[in-house]
Amino acid sequence: MSVRSFKTFAAATSTLWLGFAPLVLAQSQQAAAPVAAASDPSPDPTACPDFLPQETRCWSGRAAKGGFYWIAVPKDWNGVLVVHAHGGPRTATPEANDPLEDLERFSMTVKEGYAWAGSTYRRGGYGVRMAAEDTDDLRQIFWNTFRKPRRTLLHGQSWGGNVAAKTAELYARDAEGQVVWDGVVLTNGVIGGGTRTYRFRADLRAVYQFYCNNHPQPDEAQYPLWQGLPPDSQLKRAQLAERVQTCTGVGLPENRRSAEQRRNLADILAVTGVQEDQLVAHLSWATFLFRDMVQHRLDGLNPFDNSETVYQGSHDDAALNAGVQRFAADPMGVARLAYDADLSGLIVAPTLTIHAKHDPTAFVSNEALYRETVAAAGRSDLLVQTFTDESEHSRLSPPEYVGLFQAMMRWLDEGMKPTPSDVAALCHDAASRYDDGCHFDTDFRPSTDQSHN
Repeated sequence: MSVRSFKTFAAATSTLWLGFAPLVLAQSQQAAAPVAAASDPSPDPTACPDFLPQETRCWSGRAAKGGFYWIAVPKDWNGVLVVHAHGGPRTATPEANDPLEDLERFSMTVKEGYAWAGSTYRRGGYGVRMAAEDTDDLRQIFWNTFRKPRRTLLHGQSWGGNVAAKTAELYARDAEGQVVWDGVVLTNGVIGGGTRTYRFRADLRAVYQFYCNNHPQPDEAQYPLWQGLPPDSQLKRAQLAERVQTCTGVGLPENRRSAEQRRNLADILAVTGVQEDQLVAHLSWATFLFRDMVQHRLDGLNPFDNSETVYQGSHDDAALNAGVQRFAADPMGVARLAYDADLSGLIVAPTLTIHAKHDPTAFVSNEALYRETVAAAGRSDLLVQTFTDESEHSRLSPPEYVGLFQAMMRWLDEGMKPTPSDVAALCHDAASRYDDGCHFDTDFRPSTDQSHN
């Protein structure tokens, strides 16, 4: 990745602060700067990636708890900070430049005048409360360094939607009742609650093993499928993909698949609702993420249950239901996962969501589950959900995000709670500045039974 270099690091440091500080001070809502946390080093000025607008200023650093982060502030900053919670969970060890992928994906926020901050979290692997704490810490690092902005928005993408929603519940206001997060934006979020949104992957492991019997293979150590993998397993994703191909032909041209492979694939997809091009990805999460979640975060306790599940859609449902591996959840395993990742719905900040109707990774039924959770908590007045006729998960049309953030700012600054049609109209206004268009379905309303999660 090419970057625009500053003439010298020292000169950049001086220019950054002298040019940026008056704007921050003028827009601050506080009489005095908050006391910086001694445990968190200040961010370092750094060269911006070239996908950001000219004269954007960037900082990077590492929080005391271990997470790497990047901050970007455009020349004509509007005084609004967007703190981003990334998806995954990513099981690899975090690296310093990992946030750049998310910064590039949502660079339209910087182009539209927002400051942006994103963290890797302190470690890879599962842990919603951990990631929520790290996300709020990054917000505090920005405030401590540059003073409190005019508005602070929380944005969560994919699993980061779960993280952001949890962050908003845990840290929406400080101990004195002062607003911390002004608004929350969730994009293709895994917001149905941890105990519900992973069930379909546990079902996938069981159904896949019934038909394929190669994960684990008969000559390998056997284990309950809900464990993901044994702790000492050296299986890699590429090896898992080979096993999937051997059983189902995924990755092979149609004319090279055997009749048995085609039937195995058809049955697995029909029963689980997973799409062919996402089969390896979902099995990988049900393998490597399950190992991390269950064995490292839940003390080996099982949060998944298919003991009474009736599987349907195969060419022989009776045989499937008679032969599939069954497992019953441990109540404490469920409780620990719920404590970490379930949501209460007790939102206190305006919350705006967008979700692709045909999202193959985080099914749109997540939105229905979240809608019901918020309604049960009596907070529906603070939730607006929008939907698009798209089939992507990680990246939707750029002007759709622009419309979403503009609608949130109108809600906060002018008290104009948006409708899906309002967001769509703002998207159309922004579309001329971007390559893609707007794909909102303003009449769509998902139900909880639209997927197997």
